[in-house]
Amino acid sequence: MQRNPLGKTEISISSLALGTMTFGAETNKVDSFRQLDIYVDQGGTHIDTADGYAGGKSEEIIGEWISQRGKSHAITIATKGRFSPPEGSAGASRRSLIHSVDASLRRMNVDAFDLYYVHGWDPQTDILETLQTLGDLVDAGKIKQISWSNVSGWQLQKIVALASSHGLPSPVALQAQYNLLERGIELEVLPCCLENNIAVTVWSPLAGGWLTGKYAANERPADHTRLGEDPDRGDGYDYRNTERTYTVLRLLQVIANDHNRPITHPALAWAVSRPGVASVPVGARTVKQLEANLAAADFFLSQEEMSMLTQASALEALPYPYNFL
Repeated sequence: MQRNPLGKTEISISSLALGTMTFGAETNKVDSFRQLDIYVDQGGTHIDTADGYAGGKSEEIIGEWISQRGKSHAITIATKGRFSPPEGSAGASRRSLIHSVDASLRRMNVDAFDLYYVHGWDPQTDILETLQTLGDLVDAGKIKQISWSNVSGWQLQKIVALASSHGLPSPVALQAQYNLLERGIELEVLPCCLENNIAVTVWSPLAGGWLTGKYAANERPADHTRLGEDPDRGDGYDYRNTERTYTVLRLLQVIANDHNRPITHPALAWAVSRPGVASVPVGARTVKQLEANLAAADFFLSQEEMSMLTQASALEALPYPYNFL
């Protein structure tokens, strides 16, 4: 599996990470262990989780797996904190982050995290307090590198500027939703990452299942799918049920057929090949789904195929100032 540098660090991570949001929720412990074993056996090196996944059960399962299998030095572990603060705390406050990091370390049975994401912007907490706390956690040896997720361009630049001016650790990675149907980070977030040598890791590379081709035009999702169980999940069915979506899907299918691959492979290959992207977490309910996604690791699009997909999925008419710029 291809490996890419993690921003300005000396760490390299595999182009496909293992996303573990389903662990302890849609995927039981036995199948979660099987996914972890398969991922590592196939050359994967980066496991991505969060304290909010299944109320901490995802971290617990990974911790049990680490205890039973041992943790290779080639594996990097990333977790997140922000959305499960202790009672009486704001998400990214000093009290919250210290408590959350310690709780995650206990659940995962590790001494430190290779990468720790603040899971989103906290308007209740001064960002300098968050940065100073993260710096203290780095000094204490509990976190090796800090990162952020789900922020705007101006928020990320403010984080970078304050960290620089106060001599505090700066984010080396940014995790954001990015796929052929959701390219909003290209307006400001991605340029900010490229300017500051911040690695991008991607969540929802298959757009919540849309890029698997399982949702049809003007046909409400069935109960056995995620949108069938919850039509408002993510951005909801109606948000994606557009001609742009089906134009992209038709082109993906043509490319997939040309290479005798499933439709998901060109979708993942596009995300992996975008500027600034270091790793694309792939998560799955089942072992079969994971194996199908990991099989995309050796698939690369031609320059012409990349151009066709990029053009077909281009952002629609932009407002000022983006249209002007």
